[in-house]
This record gives sequence, C-alpha cells and structure tokens, in this order.
Amino acid sequence: MTTTRTETALIRELGRVDYEPTFAAMRAFTDARTTETRDELWIVEHPPVFTLGLAADRGHLLAGADAIPVVQTDRGGEVTFHGPGQVVIYLLMDLRRNKPGGKLYARQFVHKIEQAIINVLAAYNLAGERIDGAPGIYIAGGPDKGAKIAALGLKVRGNGCTYHGVSLNVAMDLAPFSWINPCGYSGLKTVDMRSMGVVAPLAEVQRALAHELTVLLDVSEANSAAGAPQAADA
Repeated sequence: MTTTRTETALIRELGRVDYEPTFAAMRAFTDARTTETRDELWIVEHPPVFTLGLAADRGHLLAGADAIPVVQTDRGGEVTFHGPGQVVIYLLMDLRRNKPGGKLYARQFVHKIEQAIINVLAAYNLAGERIDGAPGIYIAGGPDKGAKIAALGLKVRGNGCTYHGVSLNVAMDLAPFSWINPCGYSGLKTVDMRSMGVVAPLAEVQRALAHELTVLLDVSEANSAAGAPQAADA
C-alpha cells in the first residue's frame, strides 16, 4: 500500500524544560514513530545541566562540575553544557524519507546543520567555521578565532531516525564551560553571541535557526505548536 507523506516539519516551542524528561520524550517519540510520522524540531531552553555522550570520559568533568547535574545520554560526542540563554533544537527526523533534495546520509545531515548555524551567525555579522574532526561551529577570525560557539550531538538509529540535536550559545553564564573540557578538548574556549558583541533576543535566534534548519533540511515551511508532543501527533 502506497502512502503519501507530508514533508512539512512540525516545530514545537517547548520553552524552558528540564533535560531528563525531554530526553525521555525524544526516545519515546522515536520509538513510536512510523514511516508516516511527521518530522519534528523541538526548540527548548534548559536549566543548567552537563550531558555526556555514549563514549564520554567522565575525566573531562573538572573542579566545580559537581555543582550542576550530570546526565548520561545516548548521543554521540563527549561532555557539553546546556543552560539558560542557549538555543537548543532537537531534530527528530527520518533521514531515509524521500525529500525534494533526496534522502540524507548522516554526514550530509551534520553538514547541513552546521551550515544552518553558520548562516544564522552570518546574519548577525559573526563568522563561524567548521574544524575538521571537531563537530560544531567555531569563531572564524579575530582574537577569539577557534573558540566554540555551537555544539552538535546526535543519535541516528539503524532505521535512519534521529534525535538529540544542536545548541547555539546566545547570552549565557559561560562559567560552567570552564568546569569541563568542552566536547573533550582541554582548554577549549567557549563563547556566546553576547561575548562576541551581539545582543539578540533568545526567541529571535531560536526562530532564525529553526527556519534555517527547515530550509537546508528540505522540510518545507514548518508549522508551529506549543507544548509537549501527544500520541495523536505521531
């Protein structure tokens, strides 16, 4: 039986939510989805939390890190920090689904996400760049060249369905980044848009990044919804 699939993603604006129940909800959504389930992007802001990737070395948690909860996850990557003033967008997508640009491979998926961040930063006159072997986006020039401003961590299941996502630092308390080796790199400087001289409302940057992701990931114009997903939405 042939089914018609919509290519329009649903964007959920969940506000400030705790990390652990959101993590559980992402897994539950992915467990329950079918080939007809609409892709979703979840825009969130988290209270302070450190998260660990599957192969993360807890030795990258340094002095002071015990002041903030630490959560083990099933994403890729090492340790990172989420906190207020940071855009976090979770990408619950089916990479094997036919889209106008064709099916996606994981490497292409990462590249498009990183490009979305670069494009958003450029709109605020900030130059971001990739660094080979180090997922995320870094400042491209000036005295802060090489400082990290955005992180990326994903889970891609064998059926091509993804969760976890991307974070972009907008206006944060950056101190907790000094309590870890961000993404496993000792001494890696972490910045936000504010420390780079850009003052922008968090909601504005959330919308800008979500829009850019929908464009680059070929999921058409996105609807929006508030609140957590319900079974009827799957």
